[in-house]
Amino acid sequence: MKASEPRAPSRLRCESIENPLGLDEPHPRLSWWVNDSRRGARSTAYQIVADNGWDTGKRDGGENAGIEYRGPALKSRERVVWKVRTWDAAGKASPWSAPAWWEMGLLRREEWQAEWIGSALVGGPRRQAPAPLLRREFCLDRPVARARLYATALGLYEFRINGRPVSREVFRPGWTDYTRRIPYQVYDVTRLLRRGGNALAAVLGDGWYCGYVAWFPRQNYGDRPKLLARVEIDLTDGSAMRVVSDGSWKWSAGPIVESDILMGERCDARRELPGWDRPGFRDRAWPTARVFAPPSAALVAQSSPPVRPIEELRPIAVRATRSAKRWIFDLGQNMVGRARLRMRGAPGRTVRLRFGEMLQANGELYTENLRTARSTDHYTFRSDRVETWEPKFTFHGFRYVELDGHRGRPPRGTVTGVVLHSDTPPTGTFRCSDPLLNRLQNNIRWGQKGNFLEVPTDCPQRNERLGWMGDAQVFVRTAAFNMDVAAFFAKWQQDIADAQTADGKFPKFAPVVVAKNEEGGPAWADAGVICPWTMYLCYGDRRILERHYASMARFVAWMKRNSLGGIRAAEDFQGFHGYGDWLAIDAPNRHDSPTPKALIGTAYFARCADLMARIARVLGKRRDARNYARLAKRIKAAFNREFVTPAGRVVGNTQTGNLLALGFDLLPSGRRKAALKHLLHKLGQSRWHLSTGFVGTPFLAPVLTRFGRADAAWRVVKQETYPGWLYTVKQGATTMWERWNSWTKEHGFGPVEMNSFNHYAYGAIGEWLYGTVGGIAPDPAGPGYARLLVHPRPGGGVVWAEASLDTVRGRVESAWKIGGGRFVLSLRIPPGAVAEVVFPSRDPRRTRESGRRISARRGIRRARTSGGMFACEIGAGAYRFETPWRRGEESGG
Repeated sequence: MKASEPRAPSRLRCESIENPLGLDEPHPRLSWWVNDSRRGARSTAYQIVADNGWDTGKRDGGENAGIEYRGPALKSRERVVWKVRTWDAAGKASPWSAPAWWEMGLLRREEWQAEWIGSALVGGPRRQAPAPLLRREFCLDRPVARARLYATALGLYEFRINGRPVSREVFRPGWTDYTRRIPYQVYDVTRLLRRGGNALAAVLGDGWYCGYVAWFPRQNYGDRPKLLARVEIDLTDGSAMRVVSDGSWKWSAGPIVESDILMGERCDARRELPGWDRPGFRDRAWPTARVFAPPSAALVAQSSPPVRPIEELRPIAVRATRSAKRWIFDLGQNMVGRARLRMRGAPGRTVRLRFGEMLQANGELYTENLRTARSTDHYTFRSDRVETWEPKFTFHGFRYVELDGHRGRPPRGTVTGVVLHSDTPPTGTFRCSDPLLNRLQNNIRWGQKGNFLEVPTDCPQRNERLGWMGDAQVFVRTAAFNMDVAAFFAKWQQDIADAQTADGKFPKFAPVVVAKNEEGGPAWADAGVICPWTMYLCYGDRRILERHYASMARFVAWMKRNSLGGIRAAEDFQGFHGYGDWLAIDAPNRHDSPTPKALIGTAYFARCADLMARIARVLGKRRDARNYARLAKRIKAAFNREFVTPAGRVVGNTQTGNLLALGFDLLPSGRRKAALKHLLHKLGQSRWHLSTGFVGTPFLAPVLTRFGRADAAWRVVKQETYPGWLYTVKQGATTMWERWNSWTKEHGFGPVEMNSFNHYAYGAIGEWLYGTVGGIAPDPAGPGYARLLVHPRPGGGVVWAEASLDTVRGRVESAWKIGGGRFVLSLRIPPGAVAEVVFPSRDPRRTRESGRRISARRGIRRARTSGGMFACEIGAGAYRFETPWRRGEESGG
């Protein structure tokens, strides 16, 4: 193909997923990447053709994402195969893309014609029960053309056909408020069935449904796990067969004696029933399955990425404990998942696996921070041969695995770490010349992997693991750089909406635990507005705004009713005042906040009102937009009356208070300079160390940079002494810690009641690493990276940096380096996107692009200089800017 012609579109997606199986969305959204590497390339039209007769024809416009299906009404089970082509600016059509598809699930509840089944095994509020096995056999006398399994559970399930699992997915069907909605999965099981006898089998685990959740007793949603399943088989002669879960199935206890997400799993291999999941097994003694009344919750197709085993870690060391009776395996990385055991035992012999993130000074496993989470697995051998075992229905947060019961020194291969998390594909990369910053970025990424498991949890190890909303909203922008979280957050936003109270309150965490739905408080509840806006900003997801607009509006209305003169969480307010600047350095204890809670509450009230004005404008709700803009203006006026002196001093004079006032644009222009001065003075008093907690930390570097003090931001970020990001890195951290003092040289471990070593909130600095160091940031004027900002600010002794991001439009790449008296910036912009580029240039006359003078004829528009900075606007393509550089320029704003 000629270089002057567009290539076929690639990376076709439906609802942000490649070839999704089992949708219930009546108007799925399609997207693709335009393949055209020419400078200034853009798509001017597209055509989609589907095998069900839908044909858009040539549709003018440069859109390549969020294209709604508008063909014939979709039916249950229908598979739609589609392809797309595009036209470039010269009117040339690309070749057709390779075909992609999506397949619908069961759109009406009555189509299931199956019953909820389970066993007589039931635990109690503090007692676990064995994991039940369920099975049924049937016969096929003709070859199979097509077969689908539709399945879900209250609890967790692993489904098997003829001895083989139907998928590598784990913890299905996932976590929701099971009183509101229950997700189901669809699997293509054509290759698992055969002529003759066939066996359907499932193992059920307690999971979130009836196991421990956080510090609450068991059985929050129900008393025991239950299964709902339907297998549809189309035979080659055109006939069909259906097998459903009903009273004809049988059940038995199996080898999993206990299973709990928090407590761990106990397996007695002597209780294994070889062949139980294959045809021909003798199950005459098994009781018939118990049939249960169907729940009232809606059955919905799975919409979020499944949890899968993503990678495996081998131990880097094995050491004996002081007693030499136990062995500790060091995986070299704090991770989330489970341990696979491979060793030789003896019949009836039991080994114990305990998990921890850190070691004590004496080399023993540190588990005090787990609180009541036992986080312990047990395995009892059935033979004296080498056996391999991996739990099914639990996960742990750990770097170290303690093995008790092995005789003699075990080989490293005895334990393997299996990393589990929601399958959110990596999208961003960042590297620079500073190895500590690279380690920090890696820690942020591992923190996200470990806590993005079904929902964005706060921590993965102790008796908590909840979808805390404050943590998620401060980190969401960084999350969208690291991985594709569009579908992940769309599902979680529904969890938030399900948790909303009738009067409009959003909760502290979502999904809620039954009967524990409480108002989340400032910076936590506000995630219900901030996160969907961020999804729109990063992915152009307009639908998430449309679907949750009413929910967000009810929340802002609740804040308005419960504020006093525009002040949220005022002293006279009778409700929850919030967590304040959680775990700030200068807080007397974790429940106190040096920054007034009413200040934080009012700042976030203004922020939500401002975002609602923007959201209303996006959705064409002009009257609402005006009303929300007026509300935001009134709240900002109240904020200034209550919390700001005429001289621009913010009440409390904390780093966080000044950061919120500046970051949320709460101050009139005349007071901003004073607030920045006070902020810099506070930083200087702390010798350029932060004192911020969960609320203030995400704003620290971005606000300093935005207001022209990137040098100060670099100074704070680069601190290697306590407290700071790089201090934890130098102490050997491999994930983000919950507290700045989770561990220090002087005092050892921090307060044990709240001390996670895998807590992503402080990883929000990743947004600054991508945007300020790497030079890639979204532009609100063009959501979904239709427009982007490329404004790298060298500093901190860093002499090169590179970042990339897979956006819905294509890959963005930014790389800069300093050397030989030159600053070189290399960029790649995807088709249809426009980038605003800004970089330091003391001598713009000598600034070149690909060795030539800056020229609009080369696709460089609006070139200008101001204050020692060169700025321009570019379209798609590859660019290489070069300008003279003098030492010391990197400290500019």
